[in-house]
Amino acid sequence: MNKLFTLLLLLCLVSVAKAQVRGFGNIDTADLRLTTCDFEKDANAMVLFDRAKVNFSLMGTLVMERNKRIKILNDKGKEQGNIRIEYDNIYGVERIYNIEAQTINLENNKIVITKIDRKLFYFQHTDNRKDELVFSFPNVKAGSVIEFRYEFIRSIAANFPAWYFQSDIPSRYSEFDAYFDPQLKFSAATKISKPFAKDTTAPYGHIWVAKDIPSVKEESFMRAKGDALESIALSLNEVQGFDGKTFHLNDSWEATGRKLASEKSYSKVFDQHIGDEDDLIKQAATLKTDDEKIAFLYNKVKTTMSWNGYENWGSRDGIKSAWKKRSGNSAEINAILYHLLKKSGIKAYPMLVSTRENGLLQPDFVDIFQINNLVAYVPVDSTKYYVLDATSKFETYNQIPFNLLNSYGLCLDKEKDKYTMVFLKTSMPSKEVVLISGDIGADAKMHGSADIVSYGYNRTGKLEVLKTIDGKKYEEFLTENDNNLKLSNLKSENVEVDTLPLKQSFDFTYDLNNTDNYLLFSPNIFTTLHINPFLSEERTSAIDFGFTNNHVIIGTYKIPPGYKVESIPKDANMIIADKSIRFKRILAQEDGSIQLRYEISVARTKFLRSEYPDLHEFYKKMYDLLNEQIVLKKI
Repeated sequence: MNKLFTLLLLLCLVSVAKAQVRGFGNIDTADLRLTTCDFEKDANAMVLFDRAKVNFSLMGTLVMERNKRIKILNDKGKEQGNIRIEYDNIYGVERIYNIEAQTINLENNKIVITKIDRKLFYFQHTDNRKDELVFSFPNVKAGSVIEFRYEFIRSIAANFPAWYFQSDIPSRYSEFDAYFDPQLKFSAATKISKPFAKDTTAPYGHIWVAKDIPSVKEESFMRAKGDALESIALSLNEVQGFDGKTFHLNDSWEATGRKLASEKSYSKVFDQHIGDEDDLIKQAATLKTDDEKIAFLYNKVKTTMSWNGYENWGSRDGIKSAWKKRSGNSAEINAILYHLLKKSGIKAYPMLVSTRENGLLQPDFVDIFQINNLVAYVPVDSTKYYVLDATSKFETYNQIPFNLLNSYGLCLDKEKDKYTMVFLKTSMPSKEVVLISGDIGADAKMHGSADIVSYGYNRTGKLEVLKTIDGKKYEEFLTENDNNLKLSNLKSENVEVDTLPLKQSFDFTYDLNNTDNYLLFSPNIFTTLHINPFLSEERTSAIDFGFTNNHVIIGTYKIPPGYKVESIPKDANMIIADKSIRFKRILAQEDGSIQLRYEISVARTKFLRSEYPDLHEFYKKMYDLLNEQIVLKKI
């Protein structure tokens, strides 16, 4: 009876899949006649189906068969015809083969298929870790259907690849079939906004199906696009041996950290004597406080080492070789820093992390493939710690790197056999103060001076822009390309002093709007607060500001002779429902001048997608108030 039920279940699943996933080249003409996506009307293209069938063997070999079909709805969607499929090239363990691709068109009510010549599939070497399969579909136009299929093999595998049901175009049907040896046990982490269309156990595996999935676009303050995509990830937890014994794998982050730290092939490369380290340690010993030692060694490694652009949490050749070359990947550079700190008597530890672009490191789903970087971690006391990444030329030693904020790090303390997940956040608000003094002339020009004082992450961001673009472009950055604003005599202070705010001073001229005896201008200048980042009515991802922030604008504007104030913005005080964001505005007239003070305080760093409507409405009102103009009238 059980076998009969299983057979009927399989037949049912197969029939459902066939209704959505047709064989390669077998297409319904209704799909060729499609002109719009019925659940996302403005889409330029859509995925008709995307199906992967993955087999994972007890010997650690993973094989995936993938078949994907895309409908081009209009000319803007033709860019979907350029395909890039990335895979790892390390040790040659991953390969893509048996590739087929073709364009399908309906011409004079006849189906015309144009296959891609195998010679037009290119394998490109992108770096020392990644390769790409690259190809472009021929004869792609509005109305075309493009499809491809391939097989993928990973000869040494520890886990399934994550499957993303969602992408930058909508998807009508997406299916992930995972099959594995019964001696293997996996846990699944799913991110979905609505229940799966199918979530079914199959013999030796599982099938997940999602339907009518909207697209995800790049949005302001999204932490990583992958964090927003509906997806599933599988992690291998247990292996049952032939002798009946069960081996636990990835059952906790603590166990994962312990296992990694105990592997000599991993830890040995970070415990090597590097050239002239004794001299550096002697220099550090002359400094009085731990903070001085940390700052010295951090800046020494940061200025000595050149990052080769590769983020990694391991090393093949070790820190001795990297130091000698004065170049290395992120793990090698930060392991050198950890090594020097430890040799100098600082309690420092290696920490495994995931950068902002890579995605959140999830504490409740153990999967080492979430990690993409290694940094140095220095706990100071029960509430204070430093997280050091010497690949960043603009961060300071006492500020957690921005691209690690609001995620977790796994601290590896091998001596105490402690492997702890630490949530990386900052309690110190950043701040930026803009001070403006302007003298308005009857010729509709304002001449004045301004100071911008930037603290914390605002300092880091401004400093990075200042040091990476030329002077003219930096002036355009400060004015946000406003042609009515011209700067001169720009000076920057405390550029090389980490402990002080970055101060920038300059003179400016501002061409005011002059119409029918009226002068109009916005006091919201030199602030980077002109364009509302939350214009969209809907949101597909959570909001992550990274850090709390305060903006202050203080201005004094002298009214020219022969003019009077026609209107100035009224005082305002807005607070969002949970009191985490506040906008305050005060204006006054005194002795022929207009004086103002604007304050924006953001005391919360993360907002759920469900909270977006309130945030959207608040920012709409706030930016209307920010950009409200002052009007002067000729007497």
